[in-house]
Amino acid sequence: MKPLPPLREVIARYGLSASRALGQNFLLDEQLLDRIAHIPGDLRGQRVYEVGPGPGGLTRALLRAGAEVVAVERDARCLPALAELADAAEGRLRVVAGDAMRIEERAEAGDGAHIAANLPYNVGTALLVRWLGGAQWPPWWASLTLMFQREVAERIVAAPNTAAYGRLAVLAQWRGAARIAMKVHRSAFVPPPKVMSAVVHIVPKPAPEGVRADVLEALTAAAFGQRRKMLRQSLKGLPGALEALEKVGIDPQRRAETLSVEEFVELARAMGE
Repeated sequence: MKPLPPLREVIARYGLSASRALGQNFLLDEQLLDRIAHIPGDLRGQRVYEVGPGPGGLTRALLRAGAEVVAVERDARCLPALAELADAAEGRLRVVAGDAMRIEERAEAGDGAHIAANLPYNVGTALLVRWLGGAQWPPWWASLTLMFQREVAERIVAAPNTAAYGRLAVLAQWRGAARIAMKVHRSAFVPPPKVMSAVVHIVPKPAPEGVRADVLEALTAAAFGQRRKMLRQSLKGLPGALEALEKVGIDPQRRAETLSVEEFVELARAMGE
């Protein structure tokens, strides 16, 4: 890339400040950003889809790692700074102005792209659930490298019988391998958020046979929607769920957080038969 001014200088020049309404917190530590950009592996010549680049800190790191980046930004204030970065990247950065929740991301990034983002806190979970869902598997993306509040990150990788275990853990783990790749102190951000953060890395793995994603999604929504109740109560409104419990041999007096990911998969398979 062409030489670039420091991120703090760019932020000052364009009068940028993190918007609480948009869930923004800017990450400016270049060494830390480079570490995040290397989590997916060798990105030379790879395509990366980034959500919420803000002033472009992670975007710079991804470009330094050799990636071709499609960055989606809804905050018009950040677009001039990103345009400056695109000029320096000499064709390896394309900025899409818009709301990531409404973007046709597969059409923008193409099959096999990696997703990497310091996700805005207010849409991070919704985007993750969308990327993990759907009948198509393997998905259009090759990996997810995503910054979350640490509490959310712990829910994604949680094991059964823990307070953090819930719907996100099952959806992330039933056909994906999820891990916390890095913890990030609140002081690394501008402005510092009230909570710690962590980077989660997820790669797809083979999906269990005979299981429909929509059935599993409905099952986990019902089971964890009333997590304090026994399964016979939380699942009674879901057609076929109680019969599946009996067929698989799961005690209906158990609660959702005691079931393993594999047991949820078995239940969803039985419901789909």
